[in-house]
Amino acid sequence: MNWKSKIESIGIKVPVKILATRELIDKLNIPCLEKFELLTGIRERRACSPGEDSCSLAVDAAIDCLDHSKYKPEDLEMILSCSITKYNGHLVHQYEPPLSVCIKNSIGASGALNFDITNACAGMQTGIFIAEDFIRRGVVNNCMIVSGEYITCLMDHAMKTVKTPFSKELASLTLGDAGAAVILDRTTIEREGIVVSGFTTLSKYSNLCIGKHGRKYAGGFMKTMAKKIHKVSISDSVPMVKEVLKKSDLTFDQIDYVIPHQTSRNSIFSGANHFAKCFGQRPGQVVVNLKEYGNTASTSHFLAMYSYLNEKRFKEGDRIMLLCFASGIIIGVVLFIMNEMVNRYGNKN
Repeated sequence: MNWKSKIESIGIKVPVKILATRELIDKLNIPCLEKFELLTGIRERRACSPGEDSCSLAVDAAIDCLDHSKYKPEDLEMILSCSITKYNGHLVHQYEPPLSVCIKNSIGASGALNFDITNACAGMQTGIFIAEDFIRRGVVNNCMIVSGEYITCLMDHAMKTVKTPFSKELASLTLGDAGAAVILDRTTIEREGIVVSGFTTLSKYSNLCIGKHGRKYAGGFMKTMAKKIHKVSISDSVPMVKEVLKKSDLTFDQIDYVIPHQTSRNSIFSGANHFAKCFGQRPGQVVVNLKEYGNTASTSHFLAMYSYLNEKRFKEGDRIMLLCFASGIIIGVVLFIMNEMVNRYGNKN
């Protein structure tokens, strides 16, 4: 028997420390970057302080997720850690034991199956794809997908090396730190849950965004051919979205919310216009959640969803499409129907 899965709850952790875009650009003192905030739509982002890292962000997000869930830690049957960064102890990258072990032990879910996956900024959506398969086949009843992204070290490196507006590290100035967690569980209700999820990899473009460990400075660095990766991602995602709509028997204007990867405001708007031209239709709303958080890598879609849940913007039955673009190039789409989860958010005074 095949079961469906649904998103049961979401949790978030953002650091307290705020870094303003204006402050960063003033330090660089490159005249051509004066409109960087206007072009990206990013006013500020959150950054880890001493004592915070990938692991602590993931653990705190997992705890917040459980606070909004019907499940207790001991009820979790599987935990997937999906972050790009695996810092545990400032900028110490931990490979063994996998970060998922530290997370499950920290939250008290010692009985859960666990493993780590890494798929660039598509990590959490890839985790959903894998977890859905486990649930659909009856292997587990529920799964937590969690990520902690301590990526402002890439921004720190860029601040030391960017000298011109043509630098390949310029995109690193859009980054912010955050943790996110999602619990998927089994459902038999037809009018809720994940409708379609799928991915494609365009490996011939893998050189357009490369991240490496730094040699001269602590942490890592990232070099991105921003214009080309945006052009390729948008044009090559159209067939993928068409396939998803065909499988779900929907048209593009029947999607209530599209949540794209939160890269920059200009990129999101130009992508939305390209889609409108290709489909001859627009979705109900394209979500932009950059202003206060920037690009938080694999956690960005769920940070945006969390904000909208707490602002009571979603309602039961809304069709929501998560559209991710990641280094590789990876293009992923998850289409799901919002459930009663909306009643558990936005109620704090």
